[in-house]
Amino acid sequence: MSRVLVIGAGGVGSVAVHKMAMNTDIFSHITLASRTKSKCDAIAKSVLERTGVTIDTAAIDADDVAATTALIKSVKPALVVNLALPYQDLAIMDACLASGVNYLDTANYEPRDEAKFEYSWQWAYQDRFKDAGLMALLGSGFDPGVTSVFATYTKKHLLDRIDTLDILDCNGGDTGLPFATNFNPEINLREVTAPSRHWESGQWIEGPALSHKQVFDFEGVGPKNMYLMYHEELESLAKFYPEIQRIRFWMTFGDSYLKHLEVLGNVGMTSIEPMMFQGREIIPMELLKALLPEPSSLGPLTKGKTNIGTIATGEKDGKARTVYVKNICDHEEAYAETGNQAVSYTTGVPAMIGAAMMLTGKWRGAGVFNMEQLDPDPFMDMLNQHGLPWTVEDLAAPLAF
Repeated sequence: MSRVLVIGAGGVGSVAVHKMAMNTDIFSHITLASRTKSKCDAIAKSVLERTGVTIDTAAIDADDVAATTALIKSVKPALVVNLALPYQDLAIMDACLASGVNYLDTANYEPRDEAKFEYSWQWAYQDRFKDAGLMALLGSGFDPGVTSVFATYTKKHLLDRIDTLDILDCNGGDTGLPFATNFNPEINLREVTAPSRHWESGQWIEGPALSHKQVFDFEGVGPKNMYLMYHEELESLAKFYPEIQRIRFWMTFGDSYLKHLEVLGNVGMTSIEPMMFQGREIIPMELLKALLPEPSSLGPLTKGKTNIGTIATGEKDGKARTVYVKNICDHEEAYAETGNQAVSYTTGVPAMIGAAMMLTGKWRGAGVFNMEQLDPDPFMDMLNQHGLPWTVEDLAAPLAF
């Protein structure tokens, strides 16, 4: 049994600590910290009501390395689970090194002033964590996270060689609201408005945002338009699976969502460039974030399912094979269990499982690790046991371009 410190009190943090409290044989003591302690206290109240487990709460500015280091030394956790904003990854990693504690996150670092996310900043910590004898696990969410584990499981058990890999992310949930983002609006809108990018024949192929789409019939959801996008797991998959000739990421969006996004973009509301307004400097996207519904408030409103998976083509025992590994998650069932909708659930549960892998020693090592580098089997087993069951299906043909 081990102590854990979770930083971040949004929907993902809420799901993670609820699920940790359901597994006290692994997580003996949980502390939840955030800039706004009242958010932590509300989650702690829900955890106590749903599980009977009491968790501690604390206030922390995760940008403040010294304060975060002091909190870690006070809590004395075996692991810090970073579920705060991606902007804060490096500061929390620095605090973990300063306090001699292992680290886990669900999304790679992104600078505040540039819409760019990549692993280079965190991979640069490899020697520091290795020399300290500490482990840092990157991207233990769903995508990134589970999708990379699906790929690793596919290579270990289903295909001798992977030639192409497509990641398909469908949120078939409906909030009944005209426009809302199902996770942090700043991060969500940055992702959607970024140029598309995929890996093919040893190089990155770029194109305009949302310029290529196709219809796919998602089990449990139905036919949806999905769009070619760039997502962070493509970078780590291309690094650790050089044999794969093409790796792509697709995400579904409804027409209404895209129309709102187009209008907001046209009037400058999705910009991250500072501007002057009534004598003070503001960032339009931060104002937009303040106007949009808080994602953690969408739980009771959201109906429908998510469907996220990987389609891989390749060869098994000398024969061509296409395999589809996927999970389907119900928004209302996720809310009934944890008080959060399925987008938070599908990230918070893998964060808990990644933490369990590290705390139980099933995943161990010194240095900075991506999900692709570790044994998929115990993680896949826990997905089935803790609310994210997966299936494997053979397809007659690969996904078309």
